[in-house]
Amino acid sequence: MLVDRSQFPLLAGAPALRYLDSAATAQKPQAVLDAIRDYYTHDNANPHRGAYELSVRATERYHAARLSVARFIGAQADADTVLFTRGATEAMNLVANTYGTVNVRAGDRIVVTRMEHHANFVPWQQLAKRAGAEFVIVELTPSGEIDLDAMRAALQGPVRIVALPHVSNVLGTINPVSEIAVMAHAAGAVVVCDGAQAVPHIAVDVHALGVDFYAFSGHKLGGPTGIGALWGKRALLEQMPPWQLGGDMIEFVRDDDTSWNVIPHKFEAGTPNVGGAVGMGAGCDWLLALGIDRVRAHEQTLVAQALTELHAIDGVTTYGPPAERRSGAVSFSVEGVHPHDLAQLLDAEGICVRAGHHCAQPLMRFIGQPATVRASFWVYSDASDVTALAGAVRRAKERFGV
Repeated sequence: MLVDRSQFPLLAGAPALRYLDSAATAQKPQAVLDAIRDYYTHDNANPHRGAYELSVRATERYHAARLSVARFIGAQADADTVLFTRGATEAMNLVANTYGTVNVRAGDRIVVTRMEHHANFVPWQQLAKRAGAEFVIVELTPSGEIDLDAMRAALQGPVRIVALPHVSNVLGTINPVSEIAVMAHAAGAVVVCDGAQAVPHIAVDVHALGVDFYAFSGHKLGGPTGIGALWGKRALLEQMPPWQLGGDMIEFVRDDDTSWNVIPHKFEAGTPNVGGAVGMGAGCDWLLALGIDRVRAHEQTLVAQALTELHAIDGVTTYGPPAERRSGAVSFSVEGVHPHDLAQLLDAEGICVRAGHHCAQPLMRFIGQPATVRASFWVYSDASDVTALAGAVRRAKERFGV
């Protein structure tokens, strides 16, 4: 393992547990838990609202968290372009319901990929329906990667939005985002990237990627649930209407009209989740100190081992590209065994995996399965976890007589 399990209280307290569901949510390092506890113990107050010292400290903790998150994705030079949300799902809905609603019209084209999580598929699908726009799905290659020729073909006509994942939550595929962004911009489109499955596993620089919006979650990188972030280009954020209305996003309320606060506050109505932001910032700082390139190398080794050991089992099919072109997720099926049944048998041996359609039903149709089992690795995973997974799959096959 890259990091000793003792840094993660839940894992330290359950030595027999093999947690292979980090793509759903990661376990929390002590550093994150300490940061959250420290905030609520020493600095808890409503930020931006009080002139007293405690409120000032809460405000400073909130802004420091924003800077940590911005630094994590290479946006520290203009940290106010990082908006706090409840997660990646809310972040992408924010873009669809602000920028998308204002700019997409009948006859325009919205382009997504076959591998989207529902959170970066359904908002655009529904926007297309409301606006009378064309909704285009770019298909994949047999190895589970975006077909770039199909992408080029889709980028014809008045394309307004191109939405794609940086990393597939099912296949682990790492997509050539910067290359696609160049193509999309040449077609006049704005690029919305779902980075939820990328930021815990690979280095991210939003400016180098060339995207216009980048969304991700705190809980997948070791932070708490209920917090996430949306980065956007300043010029786009400034022209977008607000997402929600209420406190803190207001500049001035007149009897007949209201003006909006500057970004990021324009998009953060109400009392913010300061504790969540502090925890997310601590998770970003912890990962940067650990070294995201080390995380990437560690996961590649585990994924290569997993693919080798699973391929050696008769009746097992894995989905997605080779280890060098994917992150720490491996989805697979076992002939004759339903994924939910397999997941329950693995759980009986203390192995936690995800089973289902992974909020990616369009992708499930592509691979011809209603569901798969997904094992996902992170910094606390090691080679023994992979071997235990393969052994448990063999025993499950014996139990089902397949």
